[in-house]
Formats: sequence, structure tokens, C-alpha cells
Amino acid sequence: MSPAVTLATFPLVFIAELPDRSMFASLVMATRGRPLHVWLGAAAAFAVHVAIAVTLGAGLFALVPRRVMEGVVAAGFCVAAVLAWKASRSGRREELAGTPGAHRVALRAFGVLFVAEWGDLTQIVTANLAARYGDPLSVGIGAIAALWAVAALAVTGGRTLLRVVDPRRASQFSAAVLAVLAGYAAWVAVT
Repeated sequence: MSPAVTLATFPLVFIAELPDRSMFASLVMATRGRPLHVWLGAAAAFAVHVAIAVTLGAGLFALVPRRVMEGVVAAGFCVAAVLAWKASRSGRREELAGTPGAHRVALRAFGVLFVAEWGDLTQIVTANLAARYGDPLSVGIGAIAALWAVAALAVTGGRTLLRVVDPRRASQFSAAVLAVLAGYAAWVAVT
């Protein structure tokens, strides 16, 4: 393991993830669930994707067409948008305010981010860095630390948002953002 490779990987992945749809999805989900539970689900999804990226490297992306990956991402965001909209219409403020069970929130976050990260810039960057440095462990540690840090920032921001915004409105906004992300992924899949 090389600390230099880990330290070189962290800022590259961190900066690549900041404007990413996964960061925004984490922020949105944190408006409807406890931040720790959203973060745990996101962290698990990121860990799986980093493991895939560093072990399979660029070969995975050569086998699965980009359009197929984006289509799956679009479908995942669409399902999440429908679920968020349904929650906003249910009238159950306690569910919108974050009282769903820990497992349910974590699994939802894992599912949305697991699908969203396929073929994502940070997964590609991680795979490329692992291939370049020939040190998957060091790259993996740096990438996971960066992704977990961005997810922590996102879920903290999502919970803070609930202090000033009505949970029903936050859920409707969540649905709209997820629908936009689904539309963007679908557009990328067909272009």
C-alpha cells in the first residue's frame, strides 16, 4: 500500500464527485431520512462500486455499453422520483420527516446510489487510477474516503434543509430533482 497513491487519489475523486448526480441524490434522500442511515446506504454502495472499479478496471466499461448503463441509471432515478412523489402525497408528515426504519432508509439510499454510480465519472476515474498506478488497494482507500466525505457533506446539507423547508415540499422537490436526473440519464443514454 502506498500512502502517496491514496493521497493522490482522494482529491481527484472528491472533486469529480462534488457536482455529481449521486451527491445530489444523497442530499435529496437526506431530506426524507435520517442522515446517518442515508450515509450508511450511500457508503455501502460506494464501497461496492470502488471494489468493482479497482478489480475490473476499464474492462467492465468496455463490456457494458454506456447507453445501457445510462438507461439503467435513468430507470433507477425514475423509480426513486415516483416513490418520493408518492410520499409527498401521502400526508404522513412523520414519514417525510425521517421516521422510516433505519434499514428501509439505508436500503433505499444503497439502491439509488448503486444504480446511479454505474459508469459514473468517479467509477471511471477510480478504474483508470487503479490501472495507472497498479495499486488497487491504495486507489480504493483514497476513492472510498473521498466518496464517503462527499456523501457526508450531502446528507448533512439535506438534514439542515429540513429545518427551513416543509417536509412535504422537500419530498416534492426530491421527486422533481430525481425526475430531472432520470431525464438527464435517459438523454445521455439515447445521445
